[in-house]
Amino acid sequence: MKQLILTVIGGGSTYTPELVEGIIKGFEVFPVKELRLVDIDEEKLNIVGSLVRRMVESSNVPIKLSLTTDRKKALEGADFVVSQIRVGGIRARIKDERIPLEFGVIGQETTGAGGFANALRTIPVMLDIAKDIEELTNNAWLINFTNPSGIVTEALLRFSKVKTIGLCNVPINFFYRFANILGVDISDIYLDYVGLNHLSWVRRVYCRGNDVTNKILENVKDGLSQKERGIVELINMIPNSYLHYYYFKDEVLEAQKSSERTRGEIVLEVEEKLLEKYKDESLKEKPPELSQRGGAHYSDAAVELMKSIYLDRRDIQIVNVMNNGSITDLPDNGVVEVPCVISGNGAMPISMGRLEPFIKGLAQTVKYYEQLTVESAVEGDIKKAKQALLIHPLVGAKAVAEGLLEKILEENKTFLPQFFGR
Repeated sequence: MKQLILTVIGGGSTYTPELVEGIIKGFEVFPVKELRLVDIDEEKLNIVGSLVRRMVESSNVPIKLSLTTDRKKALEGADFVVSQIRVGGIRARIKDERIPLEFGVIGQETTGAGGFANALRTIPVMLDIAKDIEELTNNAWLINFTNPSGIVTEALLRFSKVKTIGLCNVPINFFYRFANILGVDISDIYLDYVGLNHLSWVRRVYCRGNDVTNKILENVKDGLSQKERGIVELINMIPNSYLHYYYFKDEVLEAQKSSERTRGEIVLEVEEKLLEKYKDESLKEKPPELSQRGGAHYSDAAVELMKSIYLDRRDIQIVNVMNNGSITDLPDNGVVEVPCVISGNGAMPISMGRLEPFIKGLAQTVKYYEQLTVESAVEGDIKKAKQALLIHPLVGAKAVAEGLLEKILEENKTFLPQFFGR
């Protein structure tokens, strides 16, 4: 059995111990000989890396750990690459959340104007990383967790040759949630799941071949507000939690305006406390406080995907891939989040057919926004950037789109050479 080299780009992230926990647990069937953590923030890398080293040593698994700020060195000969970067850090995320509010629209890190700004910063960096992967590895797999995951994955698949699969922990959380309701293992669950990253719907739930959708729907509705229950009853599907930004746009905007802190500001505080916790030399496992950071079951999703590629398992997982006809109402050259057969050849999307009319329009509009965003980020095209904001359902007005774009470009100038020149 070949032993593997795994490189984590953004290895100084406080999420990294979550990923490493999964790598340690899965070592017997997914033998990572060498784990390389690379990050541009040397201080964070050393803090996180020291905890990871203690985790590896206390587990007695023979994994060689290296920490470096040299990306090329970290990528050389890698078999798998996991990307979990945030260009501009959490402080850029906070701007992504605050700037849209100035223009009377929702501020969120992965969707709407905030997700758009994040994508403009991130896509050029990820394409640079892809060039290094092409040059320095033997056709390594890139598992992309970097947000906005679907948009970044589409940029990589359209504008690089790297074998890329986009990943999000939302689908696997559905599996765990439904398995817990039914008292079964997640392997017993199959989801008829369609959409885009952070814009998806569970149409049907099956357990060991039996349709248990109605039981799940009733259980899910019990934990919802009256308005949320109304949406679930109206569409008879289980919406991804990010859809509340669309279904309850006005209420979310008012809540954001009246809130003293954005989610990013809360996360920054959590992150600082986590880093202090990680410095404790007696800590040898992922601390429970990490759950406050988000990303539940992140390691399960990442390790299971890599295992299935490595072992050619041909099981079904929900990931972000080129559509290629899986959803007939969306463009073939756009990335979708759907069930796929995972093998040594990567992810093969399953045919999911057509979208119901009451979800089709939103999915199509957001997909075309995503494609314009990718092209504007790659080309530095101001016109396409304005068009992307104009058609997004959370922006949708010319004056707002133009004002937003001007402010986003100015505030992110350091990270946007494609628009300003180097």
